[in-house]
Amino acid sequence: MDIERRVSLRFGSEAVESATHTNLSAVRTDGDFLWVAGDETATVERFSLTDTGEYADHVTFDLADVVTLPGEPGDEVDVEGLARHGPYLWAVGSHSSKRKKIKSDHSDTKAASRLARVSKEPGRRVLARLAIADGQPVTETPDGHHSAALGKPGILDLLDDDEHLAPFLAIPGKDNGFDIEGVAVDGRPGRERLFVGLRGPVLRGWAAVLELAPREKDGELSLAPLDGDARYRKHFLDLDGLGVRDLCRHGDDLLILAGPSMALDGPVRVYRWRGAALIDAPEVVHRSELHHELDLPFGTGTDHAEGIAVLPGDELLVVYDSPDPARMPKRGTVLADVVRLPG
Repeated sequence: MDIERRVSLRFGSEAVESATHTNLSAVRTDGDFLWVAGDETATVERFSLTDTGEYADHVTFDLADVVTLPGEPGDEVDVEGLARHGPYLWAVGSHSSKRKKIKSDHSDTKAASRLARVSKEPGRRVLARLAIADGQPVTETPDGHHSAALGKPGILDLLDDDEHLAPFLAIPGKDNGFDIEGVAVDGRPGRERLFVGLRGPVLRGWAAVLELAPREKDGELSLAPLDGDARYRKHFLDLDGLGVRDLCRHGDDLLILAGPSMALDGPVRVYRWRGAALIDAPEVVHRSELHHELDLPFGTGTDHAEGIAVLPGDELLVVYDSPDPARMPKRGTVLADVVRLPG
């Protein structure tokens, strides 16, 4: 796999102070705009494409300004997926629990104690549809489109007795627990669907994608039934033992950014799930049904690919969490990769 070129994302000073530029977890193209999100804030970031091919004029938008968020004010949402369709930008949080980190100056006793501490992180349980007007999220657009977030029951509520996923809901994401990373939308009239990719759990080498049918009423989202009374479908995919790190619509196909479910550097690959947007039943997708598009670079402790977005000309934009210092040539500038999709 060859890198076609690198493009600059130029962040403003506030985003640099909050380290958003080093924690990129989602990206989506939108004409001359580019939307990104970091995994340690409750914001989305917008850039404009310049004549020089850079993304600049960075603006930060607080999700709490347009939707009601779970958790406490100031909690991180851990946005892990963005999708753009029609008048809406979709954003999804990881929904994952978190285990305390060990720091280099901790004693053995303190380190062991922190590894035993798990928090539920209710602020991460966000699925939001943001109405966009003049390039920014608004509560309501002039033509009557509303921003809305998923109410009760939420995704975790629905999965509480699921035979595959319920045992993993309380396990931290970095431990192969439940962890959403990636969202794609099929917005055809009368059949709006969301595909939500799971980094974990990976079940005996099989990754999972949830299919949801969100509907809005009185400023709140709910999930409509898909099969009988079931308000979600499960799809299991053989991604060579990897989990989903992002999803991206490409025609009727879904491009899947895949990487390790746990705290490992690689491998990192892009697969194509052909005709995924057209399916109308739960599926088990065997390896022979998935096309391995390309491999992406990764570093040792750096350059973890977290988001992909399709550019004109069948090119793929890739953003990285924990970017290598070489990817940050000057303060506030981060380089994203552009790779060509196979013909």
